[in-house]
Amino acid sequence: MKRMHLHVNVPDLSQSIAFYRTLFGAAPTVVKADYAKWMLDDPKVNFAISQRARTAGVDHIGIQVDSAEELGDLAHRLKAAGSDTFDQEATTCCYAQSDKSWVNDPAGVRWETFFTFGEATTYGEDEVLSVPPASACCGSADSARAQICR
Repeated sequence: MKRMHLHVNVPDLSQSIAFYRTLFGAAPTVVKADYAKWMLDDPKVNFAISQRARTAGVDHIGIQVDSAEELGDLAHRLKAAGSDTFDQEATTCCYAQSDKSWVNDPAGVRWETFFTFGEATTYGEDEVLSVPPASACCGSADSARAQICR
C-alpha cells in the first residue's frame, strides 16, 4: 500500500497543530517539540508539519511505501524517465529511520519516495545536497553511502 506524504514548514507549531487537528478531526499520531505527524486513512496520507528554520509552506511531497522492494520500483521508474535521483540509505529523518530516493519534478517541486523501517530519537541532521533536490529535509546516518543515480 502506498500513502501520499506532504510535509509543510510552519512558523508556529502549536497553532498549526490546533488547526490541523480541527481540519482532520484527529489528533496527531506523533508530536515532538519541533514536529507533528498525522497518519490518516481518510484521505490516506502521511501529513507532517515542522519548524526546521525554512520558509513556511510546502517543503516537499512524497510517496511512502511499505517495503524496500516498492521503494526500488518507484526509484527505478524515476530513473527510467530520465530523472536524476538522490538515494539515501538508513537515514534518520522526522524521528524515523528510512531509505529514500529524492527527485525534483519538471517544475522544481521536491519529491521524496521512502520506506520507513524504524523509529529514531532525534529529528535527523539537515543536509544540503548539491544535486536534485537542491536540499533535503534529512541527513544520512552514513552520507558517504548516499549515491547519485541516473
